[in-house]
Amino acid sequence: MKFEHKLRGNVSFGVNPIGCKQEVLNQINYVKEQGAYDGPKKVLIIGASSSYGLATRISLAFGAKADTIGVSFEKGPKSEKNLGTAGWYNNIYFKQFAEAEGLVAKNFVGDAFSHESKAEVIEYIKNEFGGKVDLVVYSLASGVRVDPDTGVRYNSVIKSINQTVVGPHIDISKHEFQEHTLEPATEEEIANTVKVMGGEDWQFWMEDLKEAGVLADGVLTVNYSYLGSDLNRPYYGGGTLGRAKADCEVKAANINASLADINGKATIVVATAVTTKASSVIPFFPVYCLGLYRVMEDNGTHETPIMHQDRIYRTMLYGNAPEYDDEGRLRPDNWELDPEVQAATEALIMTIDADNFDSDKTGYAVFMKEFNNLSGFDVDNYVDEEVTLEELMALEY
Repeated sequence: MKFEHKLRGNVSFGVNPIGCKQEVLNQINYVKEQGAYDGPKKVLIIGASSSYGLATRISLAFGAKADTIGVSFEKGPKSEKNLGTAGWYNNIYFKQFAEAEGLVAKNFVGDAFSHESKAEVIEYIKNEFGGKVDLVVYSLASGVRVDPDTGVRYNSVIKSINQTVVGPHIDISKHEFQEHTLEPATEEEIANTVKVMGGEDWQFWMEDLKEAGVLADGVLTVNYSYLGSDLNRPYYGGGTLGRAKADCEVKAANINASLADINGKATIVVATAVTTKASSVIPFFPVYCLGLYRVMEDNGTHETPIMHQDRIYRTMLYGNAPEYDDEGRLRPDNWELDPEVQAATEALIMTIDADNFDSDKTGYAVFMKEFNNLSGFDVDNYVDEEVTLEELMALEY
């Protein structure tokens, strides 16, 4: 079979399953090279199949020897033209590598917003996972949510609030540097985005898990956020995405109150800018990454998701060097928001145009390699191997 990286705009529809396998292995090897660390032993990750969620799972499994449950919504192969999603294969190959080292790696594929998914996971924890979890990670990235009680479908939007934003953007499929206009969101769009991407479902998960008695004393739960800087505030922190992230902080306070009697804690982790399928479609954000990545690469501080997540868990959440802000949020984004880094990033972005956006002057090569890696392409140490559709369809998640 030949694997084709099909693109529409900044969305990938192609996948190389063998490349996904190698990319998972590359991340595992990175964690192993850092050595072992003390961490949680029974972990539930909601949104575990790619980027932050997958990197979290890999770090905790192969760094802290944690048994993990991963929940995600992915699709398997149907034909040679429809091989499914990269996350489908990430789940499968992670499970294979983890089980080879004696770790439990259970995959649930379904709608994490539904009552059924929550009930299935709780039943598994009770009967087959030792009865309790000591870490719950909420890393769900979805543009759609169906309310499990009303059946109403909500769609999130990436828009500004109370202002029109005009700026540079990159269309990956066309290899074009463009000017993009972002119109302000309506009140309904803002509310719908908060409904999909805010903290409500995180709180629902924690309420159900606590009621079922499957949270260990001292349980930690984490939700990943992003604040960004003045350079991206008009379309991120000050837009619909920022409003959803703010809702997560409200829900974190609610969760903290509910976990007090079992000494639990909810923590918002303000992560750094990385290349993900979600971040790649945010207007203007790829250009910000071109500037930021070049500056941080030159400084030796640029991180991929696995590097960032391993630092978060190894040195901060379960290490001796946590950095919290006045709001109680963990701030591993400190390298990105260093004033000198931001100043250099802004200066570079001001010089990027249609003639040089893909040159060595910018972080274009780094950004594109990481983007391609998400779908199993351009992967380090990749060795092509023969595989049939039947073999791919026979893989068990």
